[in-house]
Amino acid sequence: MLTIGRFAQLTHLSIRTLRRYHEAGLLEPAHVDPSSGYRYYDAGQIPAAQVIARLRELDVPLADVRRILLEPDPAARASLVGEHLQRLEEQLSRTQAAVRSLQRLLRPEPAALAVELRRVPARLVAAVEATVTHTDVLSWYAGAMAELDAVVTRPAGPPGGLYDNALFTEGRGRVLVHVPVDAPVPVTGRVHSAELPAVELAVTVHEGSHDTIEVTYGELGRWVSDHALAVAGPVRETYLTGPRDTAEAERWRTEIGWPVFRLTPRSG
Repeated sequence: MLTIGRFAQLTHLSIRTLRRYHEAGLLEPAHVDPSSGYRYYDAGQIPAAQVIARLRELDVPLADVRRILLEPDPAARASLVGEHLQRLEEQLSRTQAAVRSLQRLLRPEPAALAVELRRVPARLVAAVEATVTHTDVLSWYAGAMAELDAVVTRPAGPPGGLYDNALFTEGRGRVLVHVPVDAPVPVTGRVHSAELPAVELAVTVHEGSHDTIEVTYGELGRWVSDHALAVAGPVRETYLTGPRDTAEAERWRTEIGWPVFRLTPRSG
């Protein structure tokens, strides 16, 4: 039997941590002296203690640690750990995106934004549309584009999307993704023909990963405001170069277009 001090030395875990694992029901000592309350451990418990420590270093909740330890099936245990690692990777991705956005926002002298006012004629497209929550929009977009690719084998231009303002202000809104076509397409699943109306757009191009695209949106919004324009309708995005074209995010080019009209000063 090993005293708690000796066990702590062998596992590189503090006595306090071992006591906390005991109290949480994660690692029961092999023996607890009924008169003194001293905890004693078996050398065979060293791997289990180290597994618990690694899981906690990965911020696995105590309840999930307990589930992993009690799961007798190795494949099921691996699946539980894999699910948490996936969540960590997603969290890391969000953190890295936030850091990139902050770095761009905190630049001493932001580069001047190149904006073009462009009159866009009506355009025939093959489209998929639905009301989507902001958190689901990326996965929904991927599925919609897969359907469009299956139907439209020779698009007449790069794909794009129309995003209702409520998607950003309310967290849920209408989204239409599309590819331009030269002739109407038959209704296939969710894919149907649609005509995008003619519009005047304030257009800029976001270069690189979509992690910082909201910064470009903000800069475009400021430009629109500074030029006494108002937004009138859903945002249009055109994916000139995107994940479908290259895995190198620094080469992505996303055209952002805000339908606008000029504000006129009130008389009197």
